Amino acid sequence: MKTIDQWLNEYGESHTNKTNKAIHWICIPLIMFSLVGALWSIPVPEAFASVPVIGPVLNVGSILMVLALLFYIRLSVPLFFGFIIIAALIIMGNYAINTALDHNGLYHFLVSLAIFVGAWIFQFIGHNIEGKKPSFFKDLQFLLIGPAWLLHFIYKKVGIPYK
Repeated sequence: MKTIDQWLNEYGESHTNKTNKAIHWICIPLIMFSLVGALWSIPVPEAFASVPVIGPVLNVGSILMVLALLFYIRLSVPLFFGFIIIAALIIMGNYAINTALDHNGLYHFLVSLAIFVGAWIFQFIGHNIEGKKPSFFKDLQFLLIGPAWLLHFIYKKVGIPYK
């Protein structure tokens, strides 16, 4: 199993261009947010709504966030705690959008899809500028490393150890 530093260093090899990095700072959070939003719109059993406290936000998107958190905790406990905050913000944001759209799953899906596709277009533009393929072409786990790569920079900036 790779260490967090091995993952981050390998990811960083194809993210050295300033423009590509800037694009990633914008698009990775948008992709995370919109993926959860798109999955949020998948119908779930009515019993989900009756689960105390979390019922209104218990859906395929929030379940995906929990699975991602399990991936992060095995790599880095400090990053895991940062991702709990990020997951909460993503879930609250999608809940607000879903509420504003009158709980219309189709509209929520379409908004999320538009953000998702637009962000990926810019990601590929960034990699074209970089001249290197996205890391996930080598290993799909890099789709989860991208957000950790960004968060580790924030941790370093404010002096929080990320491992």
